[in-house]
Amino acid sequence: MRFISTTIPVALALCVGASLVHAQAGPDVFFGVGTAMNSSSNQSIDTFGTGVPYTTPRLAGTFGKAGADVLITPSFGVGGETDFRFSQGAYAGLTYRPVFYDFNGIWLPAARRFKRVVPELQAGLGGVNLRFYAPNGSSCDPFTGCSGGGSSFVESSNHFQVHLEAGVRLYLTSHVFLRPQVDAHWVNNFFQFGSNWVPEYGASLGWSFGEH
Repeated sequence: MRFISTTIPVALALCVGASLVHAQAGPDVFFGVGTAMNSSSNQSIDTFGTGVPYTTPRLAGTFGKAGADVLITPSFGVGGETDFRFSQGAYAGLTYRPVFYDFNGIWLPAARRFKRVVPELQAGLGGVNLRFYAPNGSSCDPFTGCSGGGSSFVESSNHFQVHLEAGVRLYLTSHVFLRPQVDAHWVNNFFQFGSNWVPEYGASLGWSFGEH
């Protein structure tokens, strides 16, 4: 999960730098869960050259979300986040795991009017890293038992993306908020699936270091 380990520190660095500009606004961190969906490309691929074709699957599964942001003014801010499929999914005889990452501008259109219920809009740029794995064979030994299984990395495909998001921050306390949201990822040349548009639905639990 190389992109997760690199994206979050960069996002946090953005937050810290921005908070120095506007000392009254503290950074926010959040973690969530949801799902991203896309149709199948309906391709038939002879993955192993055996004459047995596999049909490409649709994109689905449970995704995690992690990120950070900071408000530079009461209504505008910047942030970064990453979305990743928790487990590998089946793809034409292989398995795959997608990672979406993006850096965004944030607008809270009603931040001055509502304290506990705050609509949020985001727009930004990023990328998608689609990683493919081959299942490992297993072997059994009368002395050590059976071993193997799992999977080995084969290759990855990288794509540019545009990210849009609409959500609502529900402040449970002055620091803790719940954010249900809908994301839309436009992924350039996402030929592995049926559409360049990938909708995502989920909710995050966050912590505001600044007083809200």
